[in-house]
Amino acid sequence: MNQRAARIPLLRRSRALAITPRFWKQRLVFWAGALAIGIVSAAFAWLADEAQALFGAAFRHEGWLRYAPLLATPAGFALCAWIAFRFVPASQGSGIPQAIAARHLRDDTERAGFLSLRIAAGKIVLTVLGLLCGASIGREGPTVQVGASIMLQAARWGGMAQARGLILAGSAAGIAAAFNTPLAGIVFAIEEMSKTYQARTNGIVLSAVIIAGIAAIALVGNYTYFGVVAIAAEVKRDWLLVVICGVAGGALGAGFSSAMVSLTRRIRRLRAATPLVRVLAIAAGAGLLVALVGILTGGMTFGTGYAEARSAIEGTPLPATFFLGKLVATLASSLSGIPGGLFAPSLSVGAGLGSTIGSLLGSPIGLAAVLGMAAYFSGVVQAPMTAFVIIVEMTGNHENVLALMAVSMLGYGTARLVSREPLYHALSRLFIADMLRRRRAREAAERTGA
Repeated sequence: MNQRAARIPLLRRSRALAITPRFWKQRLVFWAGALAIGIVSAAFAWLADEAQALFGAAFRHEGWLRYAPLLATPAGFALCAWIAFRFVPASQGSGIPQAIAARHLRDDTERAGFLSLRIAAGKIVLTVLGLLCGASIGREGPTVQVGASIMLQAARWGGMAQARGLILAGSAAGIAAAFNTPLAGIVFAIEEMSKTYQARTNGIVLSAVIIAGIAAIALVGNYTYFGVVAIAAEVKRDWLLVVICGVAGGALGAGFSSAMVSLTRRIRRLRAATPLVRVLAIAAGAGLLVALVGILTGGMTFGTGYAEARSAIEGTPLPATFFLGKLVATLASSLSGIPGGLFAPSLSVGAGLGSTIGSLLGSPIGLAAVLGMAAYFSGVVQAPMTAFVIIVEMTGNHENVLALMAVSMLGYGTARLVSREPLYHALSRLFIADMLRRRRAREAAERTGA
């Protein structure tokens, strides 16, 4: 009798693990979703690069053409904001806060308000259009929302119930495919998106990252985002550089994050009365500020900032005030209401900060730029593990793992003293609050109608 009772749990477990047609359908749809994320991410990267190159070719000239952004950029921002407001209202900004918000919602219809194929398509089109207008934005954050949208749609088609885990997997796959950084995708999902470790969920994340990464590499090849950096930090020579970059980068990143959250809340209240008119006015005003800063810096603050960050990493000093101009342009672009991410511009700001500190201390510019990137990014998102892992993978700079860990932790610790609330989670609460208000209004209308 005891032996028979002992076999019952094993029998149930074997039945639960039985390979059924439904099992294979779910797995095939999941794999197809991860594959689609890799392909879409690679196409998105190509479109974004082409749009930025086209803007540069059109406006980075001498003579009167260098002032053309004063008209083109505000008009482009206003057009992007109008399309987003009218057709894809959940596409504004980075996209990471929307993915985090969707994970906290239980109703599939409400999740669809933040993650859907329509929103993903709008996100891609409007981010590319923003880069075509000179916005200081990146494609990496939007790729998170796109990846999560694709994976959530795959869950619907496959009848899979693990929506929260699949959103996490899609987000991680998006980061991994966007930067060619599989480890950073996994760490980002654990540290920033979920704030927890769950063995089953992370198995799903790992599978999605592998499949999406293979698809992206098959299309664009295996590459290091910023090339390979061979400069190693020396304890006796560079300890002061690590400390200064960590503290300065963390403080500056936290200042950006606090300003972003505070101004976003004020703008939302400002737009409440006459939404469309003020949406367009704010977008055009932000576009004008981006254009002015871009012209004053010789066009260096337009776009993602990838070229400027790479030149600093390769040892070419950036202008001392570049990081401030890029920070202002990124803040204005993010507050304008157009879709676009913070990852690449933040790395550019950090590289500029590190370059300036390195020039003042007489340290190697490439090393200082890499340390500045890790510190500032850690200060902005308050995710130190993601910061140093993503920098190591993007630069191939394994010699500086300990220095990058130290500077990321210093940036994180400093940022926590300035701002207690991580940027993406603070912004996600605004989206959740909007959804809750709509839910209450709908329930009140239903009660009134009844």
